[in-house]
Parts: sequence; structure tokens; C-alpha cells
Amino acid sequence: MTDRTTIYRIAFSRIKGINPSVAEKILQHVDSEEAFFSLSAQELSSRMPCLPAAMIAAGYRRTLAEAAEAELSFMQKSGVKPLYFTDSDYPARLAECEDAPLLLYTLGETSLNAPHIISIVGTRRATPYGIAFVENLVSDLAAKLGPDTVIVSGLAYGIDITAHRAALHAGIPTVAVLAHGLNTLYPAAHRRTAAEILRAGGSMLTEYASQDTLHRGNFIARNRIVAGMADCVVVAESAERGGALATASIAMSYSRDVMALPGRISDTYSRGCNALIARNQAALITCADDLIAAMGWEAIPDRQEGVQPSLPLLSPDEERIIDYLHASGEGSLNQMCVDLSIPVSQLMAMLMSLEFAGHILTYPGGKYRPAL
Repeated sequence: MTDRTTIYRIAFSRIKGINPSVAEKILQHVDSEEAFFSLSAQELSSRMPCLPAAMIAAGYRRTLAEAAEAELSFMQKSGVKPLYFTDSDYPARLAECEDAPLLLYTLGETSLNAPHIISIVGTRRATPYGIAFVENLVSDLAAKLGPDTVIVSGLAYGIDITAHRAALHAGIPTVAVLAHGLNTLYPAAHRRTAAEILRAGGSMLTEYASQDTLHRGNFIARNRIVAGMADCVVVAESAERGGALATASIAMSYSRDVMALPGRISDTYSRGCNALIARNQAALITCADDLIAAMGWEAIPDRQEGVQPSLPLLSPDEERIIDYLHASGEGSLNQMCVDLSIPVSQLMAMLMSLEFAGHILTYPGGKYRPAL
């Protein structure tokens, strides 16, 4: 593809109100994107009288083309690759969506048409419960579905960054969908993780050019890409309102499967998930097996099938602690000392051992709860 073709594709993609359907109709009446910018306003109007005058005004089109030239220069210096909606490697799932971007700016080499693509979203204020769930989910998906599995999220605080880091730890690609151009990174605190994503074969992508201003509306618009490019969307934790629920709503409009992690009715960041499940807008999910079954995917056969894993046995007192937490929902160190009649020093050591083994989770305020 020539630079000239790329410039006009960039410019064409930045027409206000353009989407794949409108773009295809325009291209049916002109030979190419370049022709759209080369023909006079009178010629375009005669071929497509339904187009708004503002869209075909010579000055407007010239401004778009000049901005596209500057954008191509940035892309070439920064190694950014354009993915146009007619390209074979454009995300096929996203292309099905009516409001898909005409062009994506990308860094990285991940296949955006991998066999299994899962988007994971949730609150920026993730709790240990949500974090543990995401880490276990991604690890098990990698083991059961293999390296052709891609995890998508938005690189935000909380559940998003947990999903990306879990994918890195599990050795599978992860894609960060950004709400700004690739000339910057938000939040800056995740710059190191972003670099690790690219080094590990993952990608970053956005519909925004380097010249675009970052504003709040970008994040809601970004969510449709997170939803549209995946087979399913998992909401790990969410309050009753928030971006994760918006993403779930968009995913439902795209006929994507939505799954949500249930939680205690008293937990703020489980209320959104519980509401999705109660309204039959999301399937209940507790583990990778739930997701794989819901999607009708085939897991990799267990090479150790029939062999029981060797797990460390719990002592009678450790079993009492687990039973206590399941019965009570949660417990504090002092209360468990009294209720279980275990000396505080001994109890602290056992709680630490159980936490490291993944049996319990520690919460703010010195509270302990059973893990999934």
C-alpha cells in the first residue's frame, strides 16, 4: 500500500459521522478514498445528493487530508500500523458492528482474529476477591484453551490492569484498547506494563489519532471496541453504575455473550454484577470452565487425566478456619481467636499459610474471607 493510499484512508476515516455502512455507500459511487478527496464538491453532490454539504465542502476535505499527512508522519516515526476496515487483518468480530471505527491505529503483532478472544472489564477499585478471580480465570483459560487465546481490556486501574498482567503471567497475548492516541499513555503508571505487553507479543490499539484531544467521552466510545472485538465480555466487579456496565450493555447490543462474577449483596463492587445476573443480562461465572461451557468451546485434553493432583493436606485447625469462614462469610483475627480457641500467634501463621495457598483472601480492615 502506498503512502498516498494510507493518507486518504486516514482522512476518510476521520470524516465526522462516518461508519462502515456509510463508507461503503460512498465508495460505491467513487473509485476510491483518494477520488473522494480529489473530486469537486459539485461532482460529489451530483453523484451522491444525499451527502451533507458540510461533508463534501472542499475546505473540510482539504483540512482532513492535511491532518492525515501529519498523522502518517507520526505513525512512520513511531512504528504505528494502520488497520483499515477492508483489511484482512482488521478484527472480523468488530467489523460486524455497525459503529465500528473505519481505521485502528495499532502497535504490536497480536492476531486480532484469534480463535478465542475474551474481554475482561470491571471496576477501577478492584477488591482482592475480584483480583483473585481474574488471575485464576486467565490462568485457567490459558491452560485449557492454549496460546491462541487473547485477553482484551482497557489498561485502566483495577480489573483492567489485573487482566493484562494475568495474561502476561500466563504467557498469552493481551490487547489494550486505549481512549487516546498512541503518542501518549494513560494512566502513566501503567507505562511499564504497556511495554511488557508489546514485548510479550501483545498489542495496543486505538481509533484516536495522535492529534486528538483526550476527554471523558473517549472512554465510553472506547468501550464499544472492547466489547465488539471479543467473543464474550466478562464483568469481574462493578458497582451499580460504571464503565463496565456500559461495556456489558454495548456487548449485549452486539449479541455478544456477557458473563458476570457474583458477589455478596453487601459488597458495593458486586452489586452491578449481581444486577446483571438477576436481570438475566449476564450468565453467572465462577471459573474458566463456566466460560468455556457457555461458549461451547473445546478445552485442551488434560494430559494428566485420571491422575489426582498432589495437594498439601490441611491440618485439622486449618480446616476449622476454612469451615468457620464459609459459615460466617468473613472473620477478623481477634474474633477467630475467641471463637476457635486458637492462640493469636498460631492463628496468624495459619492464616498466612492459607492465604499463600489460595484458600482465603485478606481484605482491608483485617478481614479474612474464603477464596472461590
